[in-house]
Amino acid sequence: MGFLNKVVKNDAMKSDPKEIYGWRVFALTASACFGGATFGIDIGIIGGVLTLPTFERDYKLPSTKDDPVGRANLSANIVSTLQVGCFVGAIFASWVADKLGRRLAMLIAASVVIVGCVFQAAASGQLPVMFIGRFIAGLGVGAASVITPLYVTENAPRAIRGGLTGIYQLFIATGTMLAFWTNYGAILHLKGTSMYIFPLISQAFPAVTLFICMFFCKESPRWLAKADRWEDAEKVLTNLRQLPADHPYIRNELGEIREQLEHERRLVGGASFMDLQREMWLIPGNRKRALISVGLMICQQMTGTNAINYYAPQIFRNLGLNSSESGLFATGIYGVVKMVACASFLVFCADSLGRRRSLLWTSIAQGCCMFYVGIFVRVSPPKTGQPVPPAGYFALVCIFLFAAFFQFGWGPCCWIYVSEIPAARLRSMNVALASATQWLFNLVVARATPNMLATVGNGGYGAFLIYGSFCFSMFFFVWFLIPETKGLSLEHMDDLFGITELIKNMDADRESVGGSSTEKNNGNVEVIEAAAAHEKK
Repeated sequence: MGFLNKVVKNDAMKSDPKEIYGWRVFALTASACFGGATFGIDIGIIGGVLTLPTFERDYKLPSTKDDPVGRANLSANIVSTLQVGCFVGAIFASWVADKLGRRLAMLIAASVVIVGCVFQAAASGQLPVMFIGRFIAGLGVGAASVITPLYVTENAPRAIRGGLTGIYQLFIATGTMLAFWTNYGAILHLKGTSMYIFPLISQAFPAVTLFICMFFCKESPRWLAKADRWEDAEKVLTNLRQLPADHPYIRNELGEIREQLEHERRLVGGASFMDLQREMWLIPGNRKRALISVGLMICQQMTGTNAINYYAPQIFRNLGLNSSESGLFATGIYGVVKMVACASFLVFCADSLGRRRSLLWTSIAQGCCMFYVGIFVRVSPPKTGQPVPPAGYFALVCIFLFAAFFQFGWGPCCWIYVSEIPAARLRSMNVALASATQWLFNLVVARATPNMLATVGNGGYGAFLIYGSFCFSMFFFVWFLIPETKGLSLEHMDDLFGITELIKNMDADRESVGGSSTEKNNGNVEVIEAAAAHEKK
């Protein structure tokens, strides 16, 4: 607790009881965030596996020298099949999480990932089996990308919600780092088909751990409340916060949950898919939150971070590290930088510096790194057989700096935002929309980057300039459109986006014409139209 007081600087940390920051909330967060590690380990594994000599031989990958475009297309197809599955999994995850609960949905997602990894490891040179395995694994990874931040956010105390939700990104970075070093160890110590089979099956490790850990975790109290299981919600909350049921903090948190749910049900009483869609898109405050979530996830992918994650060995080769061993070693260092930077951000900045400022300064920093690398490759490209020049070593440093800057802003902050700003009834749908958007543009990046590196200028310098330009433009997106949310409770997000004031105005209108809110509001679309009308006033 003393350490948290030193590194977390917000009003909630000063006022909330110290008991709520006990070991249980951190253990629950770590358990759930193995869902992020399933994503991270695949990012790191597949890019390195594509460069392993035995994989190239068994899967008949064209030579980079003889057919660079053919090699780029096949590599992109292998990588991007997972993103297709992730996109589909993310779309359906919201429905599963709302119907079955967050905990059971994560158990299902972990099981699907394990099945997909087994298919990949057993493919033995058969591309169709590899594609099927990656698609199946993608279904589980995509679902986990929706449910994990949702589950963590709904369980986290408000003072450290940013840090706890950002642990999802830390586990992505940790999984990526472990994958990079797994590939490096495989090329040094394994022979034959085991050189690529071991890395492929190791992708199942985080999913197995997630499956085991979730058996010991409780359901989200906010999902239980939404299902009108208030006694269960109270039991889970008292256990998680380590406070008695009659403690003022517990009564206040349950009261805020109840009040927000009542507000939402007064706006739209029904809970069908179409009711929730109308609530999301026709009520101005909800629509703004959905569009912010989509915009943040598009921006996150267009930084180019996953272009480096998926194709780091090839990028390092373009910067002068010609051997597979040196490229994979540099990739391992890149993974360490990502993990350390993300951990530093979560400890020292997430709930102190805030989300908005973190996004602003890292937009400029990432753009500068990408532009330097692009200009270096254009002006002074490395030559085969010659040592890397000093300017080339600085280009390598810029790749590492880019990774660090991403983890100080666009990596964790986007997941924090999209999981904390939605209304309770719309949270799973909003996170699913954001996650599906993330996977769609992840697919675009994964599919386009090999061709960009092969065709957009010598050494692919144009790819770095394109991603750098996107980074600079994101500064203006954040400056004009993204509010600060650090230290706010989930239930107070409605105040930030104008929903609470909207409800007061609607109630005042009803009273002026006679009749009660209960009589007038039966969950039909007229309520939403009234909300839209108030926005125009």
